[in-house]
Amino acid sequence: MKIQNYAISSNKKLLPWIVCFSAALFFFYEFIQMNMFNAISADLMYDFSLNATELGELSAYYFYANLLFLPIAGALLDRFSTRLIILSALLLCILGIAGFAITHSFLLACIFRFMSGIGSAFCFLSSIRLASRWFLAKQMALVTSLIVTMAMLGGMVAQTPLTIMAQSLGLRNTLLLDACLGLLIFIIIFYFVQDCPSGLKQDQKDAHLELANLGLLKSWRLAYLNPQNLLCGLYTSLTNLPIALLGAIWGSLFLQQTANFSAREASLAPSLLFLGTIIGGPVVGWVSDRIKKRVGLMVLGAVVSLILSITIICLPTLLSFIVVLFLFFALGFFTSSQVLSYPLVAEGNTRCLTATSISVVSFFAIGGYAVFQPLFGYLMDYGWQGSIVNQIRVYSVSDYHRALSILPFGFGVALLTTLLMRELGKKG
Repeated sequence: MKIQNYAISSNKKLLPWIVCFSAALFFFYEFIQMNMFNAISADLMYDFSLNATELGELSAYYFYANLLFLPIAGALLDRFSTRLIILSALLLCILGIAGFAITHSFLLACIFRFMSGIGSAFCFLSSIRLASRWFLAKQMALVTSLIVTMAMLGGMVAQTPLTIMAQSLGLRNTLLLDACLGLLIFIIIFYFVQDCPSGLKQDQKDAHLELANLGLLKSWRLAYLNPQNLLCGLYTSLTNLPIALLGAIWGSLFLQQTANFSAREASLAPSLLFLGTIIGGPVVGWVSDRIKKRVGLMVLGAVVSLILSITIICLPTLLSFIVVLFLFFALGFFTSSQVLSYPLVAEGNTRCLTATSISVVSFFAIGGYAVFQPLFGYLMDYGWQGSIVNQIRVYSVSDYHRALSILPFGFGVALLTTLLMRELGKKG
């Protein structure tokens, strides 16, 4: 009898982790889609005859969809079945990837990229919505950081492994395999994800009733006009710029064209950027939960990231390969302070508005991709001297310096936002 009771108790302890991290596989998958252009940028530029601005625009369609649908996603996840919404969003994303894999039209590629982005609007919010139901508030920084770690693993897969696959199998076969991976994750989520613990079903009904009385417009107003939410969103967007620019699309070409690294060598540095976040996220989350502070660690992350970004920008041709890898790893580690924005927002808003409030932070984070990726491409093309090798534009060190100046500027503004944030006590 004791053994049976222990087994039941162990299952209850494991169930929250199984549910939340099965759902987080969707976030893992979407981060592959979000960051894959870094591995296949040269293939896309060749296949569609794109310049840097057009490549940035194609990538950005994913994030335009995110921006449009994030407020809707937050409202839906607070009101309806999280499991059903995840499955529907993931299916739409898979269809977009499959379409992107077979089209030769730039216009259709943009449309399919947009479709994938719609599905992506739901991936992180759904994981946090589930975590808020399955874990105590005092665990949320650690759990959130582990969910973000899942995403960063997807970002790593989108670097060297995807580069090798694209070189071996070709661009379109690689994308079709990517769609098949989505189907496998769909099956896992279908079998393992539950909306909430059985003991919280009445609480969930009460929250839905409270939201019905509150109304959609008022819930959006409470979330999107909350100064703390807006500051956390801006901080997250700006500290995520290395992922958005170096990890998602330009890191590999930057090192190939300025430091003469091979394609595989150059893909390792963005991989280390994600690895730094994979390790840094749980460390930052654990430390934050232990010291019961968020904002101080966010200040530290912004300051060190500012120093590291200036080093990477100013000295790329003077640094050895090992030093470059270390700098990218360290940048990923310290920018992982962005994960603290999510529990900080969750603590400062009513529980029934968790997904809607978190969507504010995600809106800013995805907005960073949508704004800064095309801006980066524009700054690259602005001083381009017309050099082309194998139908791919070659940019100078000064072109990259001009575009990458976005990073230290962003970290400086992120630091300013922390001065206006309020440190909140944790509930539960």
